[in-house]
Amino acid sequence: MNQIQFITHQTDRYSYADGARMALEGGCRWIQLRMKDASDEDFIAVAHEIQPLCKRYDAVFILDDRVHLVRQLQADGVHLGKNDMPADEARSLLGEQFIIGGTANTFEDIQRLFRQRVDYIGCGPFRFTTTKAKLAPTLGLDGYRTIIRQMREHSITLPVVAIGGITYADIPAIMDTGVDGIALSGAILQAEHPVEEMRRMIQA
Repeated sequence: MNQIQFITHQTDRYSYADGARMALEGGCRWIQLRMKDASDEDFIAVAHEIQPLCKRYDAVFILDDRVHLVRQLQADGVHLGKNDMPADEARSLLGEQFIIGGTANTFEDIQRLFRQRVDYIGCGPFRFTTTKAKLAPTLGLDGYRTIIRQMREHSITLPVVAIGGITYADIPAIMDTGVDGIALSGAILQAEHPVEEMRRMIQA
């Protein structure tokens, strides 16, 4: 499980593909292509830019939501939000060879996703973030500590990736809660030097 994941986002300065390229150059080896409101046509065009980059850097390439495009785009798997296709349905369509991740905000979400046989959990948001509409309640450090404790009590051993407004300064305290990794987006793209910022995040 890669400790740092990058989730694509478009800004005034950078395209989706620019962000993925800079994250990879900075040492990230897990890219999730997220283009929530884009058409399949636009999504496919960007994926054709990012997939070869991931291959070149030997990085994992995950699609957000679009289960029907995973094989066509030669992705490694899919990440499913709460309003996307249920993970067990995606598993029956894709089989065991693809990675399936799910979004959780509560321990109940994690129990459901565990039953649906996901490979990892994207858990958040840590704090308020502008890169996502309809934000679930923020968790903070205490939220992660509680969820990790509940998982241990119920013998649920899924990797948990913290997400949502995470900055460089947050990393040591978040990792101390027992999570397995961190997903980043805005903190990289808003940095003055995104490649260096990704390197710094990984070293932290």
